[in-house]
Amino acid sequence: MEWRPVLPDSLVLEIFLRLPHEAVLRAGLTCRQWLAVSRDEFLWRELFYSYYRIPRDVPRHPAAVSWYREFKRLFDCIPCVEVQTLREHSDQVLHLAFSHKGHRFSSCSKDCTVKLWDTERPDGNISLVHSSSMRQFNWGYTQFSQFNADDTLLLVSGVYLGPHHSSSGEIAVISLENYTLLSRVRNKPYDVFGCWLNETHLISGNLHWIGNMTSCSVLWLNKAFQDIESENVNVVKRLFKIQNINASTIRTVMVAHCQRHDNPDLLLDYEAQSQAQRQKGPQQQHQPLLFDLGTSGSEEEDEAEEGDEYRKEGRSHGLPNARLPQPTFSGLDHVIQSRKNVGRRELEIETHVAKMMGKAHTKPPDSNLIDPSEPGDGEDKTYLLFTTGSLTYSPHQIGIKRIKPDQMTTCGPVLGEERSSDEFFDSLDHVIDIHGHIIGMGLSPDHRYLYVNSRAWPAGCVISDPMCPPPIAEEIDLHVIDLKSLREERRSLRAHRAFTPNDECFFIFLDVSRDFVASGAEDKHGYIWDRHYNICLARLAHDDVVNSVAFSPADQELLLSASDDSTIKVWRSPRMVRLAQNAARPPRPRSLLTSWLSRNKNGTSAGSVNGKP
Repeated sequence: MEWRPVLPDSLVLEIFLRLPHEAVLRAGLTCRQWLAVSRDEFLWRELFYSYYRIPRDVPRHPAAVSWYREFKRLFDCIPCVEVQTLREHSDQVLHLAFSHKGHRFSSCSKDCTVKLWDTERPDGNISLVHSSSMRQFNWGYTQFSQFNADDTLLLVSGVYLGPHHSSSGEIAVISLENYTLLSRVRNKPYDVFGCWLNETHLISGNLHWIGNMTSCSVLWLNKAFQDIESENVNVVKRLFKIQNINASTIRTVMVAHCQRHDNPDLLLDYEAQSQAQRQKGPQQQHQPLLFDLGTSGSEEEDEAEEGDEYRKEGRSHGLPNARLPQPTFSGLDHVIQSRKNVGRRELEIETHVAKMMGKAHTKPPDSNLIDPSEPGDGEDKTYLLFTTGSLTYSPHQIGIKRIKPDQMTTCGPVLGEERSSDEFFDSLDHVIDIHGHIIGMGLSPDHRYLYVNSRAWPAGCVISDPMCPPPIAEEIDLHVIDLKSLREERRSLRAHRAFTPNDECFFIFLDVSRDFVASGAEDKHGYIWDRHYNICLARLAHDDVVNSVAFSPADQELLLSASDDSTIKVWRSPRMVRLAQNAARPPRPRSLLTSWLSRNKNGTSAGSVNGKP
């Protein structure tokens, strides 16, 4: 007798629309009709928007091939499963950095070591390759590291302990061929961190006080190899000299190479994607839920594998344990001492005079260097990005300065003819005010977008004393700045928290992959968001403050997190964990549906069809 469906497809679809996604998947195992309906595009579009609480005017990810696949991507490909905990550090782990190939990463810690790790072992585990202690150079701790473009050199930044308990920074360059120290460069203040400009040159900072609350930041280009054969060969060259007022200084420098502005990995402007109206309302808040459909990643098995949901409960929010004492903002000791001997009126006069001097002695900006309104002209641009300020000592602005081609090398005069010029300060090409205390920055892989962690100031606040910045929010906002238009792109992301006050605020490093952005937080968790949909997808639990996270550039389904609990945790996606488990165990029947079809077709059991060991 010919088999006919009891219910029409339209009625089955109406029923499925009222079920949660896991029930839809299980129902699809009942028969071929229900399986076909359970993969309906309209059905998964509705499930997608309702489950993730995404506004309907947000279009589907431009690279997505189906709503079902997109739903699966947001829970099956997120690195949220802890697979390994590295305990080789003996103190707080402050920063993580991957090599560009993704085969190694480095870690910096309060134990004053920089460690190198291998991510390509045959068993899939991560192992320690090398450890260098910087205490022999009178460092207090290591705080930041970065691989050069061809992964042959490692820049390591740390806090140098000088006489009379003073502290500045220092940058060391280590060869990754034999782990020898190639050069050391003074870096002041220490929270400039430093960065690579290209394979062989790095940027450092220096700070000169020219008043009680007025200073000058000088950014230097340094050759990584400083063992020269001739005294006529420059190993250092001044890039920029910028005036600071109200006790502010330049910190956190990074370089953006914007060669692909017209072909980004991910375009965050919804209108440019599908002419959808930009969402203007507040984003709905929800606890991120993590799911596993039980699929293996195989196209064939996706159609028949049985759904298996599980939820991961994050640890409850709570105040972190007290951090070990850290130096206050570098450079503030000078201001604090000056305040004891100088009245407020005198400081106000100094600031007024400094502004007048800066206006008279600062070079005018070159309008050809940055033009936000300029349509993509195809020209490669290199920007120096850094945090700065104008109202208070706490960093609340993003400064942008374009680096011209002739500034990419130390060749040529070190200071040039500006020695005799009255215009001895460099102007900023562009400034973006974040209206809060900036505590972290990270670039997207294509350098199109800058992500900024900040703790907001109260709306409408007025700063009357530069040494008394406004109180900062406990919530950390994650801003997105388009480096093509030089404007903030969309509403900020918010899910992570910080608790320390203004004068103890420290960096929370973040990282960006092709599809995701992740950040640490003081609430003992790391967080992962989807860049396109602007939603939080995962919370990664530690036992203390999470200082840094890092995606593998070779595989965004691998994430590292570093914490004050002295550990580095390795996170992989449910999909990758499942594939590793399947590869390690004997073959098994694909699913109930596959076994049932095979049994009816061949008149034998699934076990005899597939075979058992």
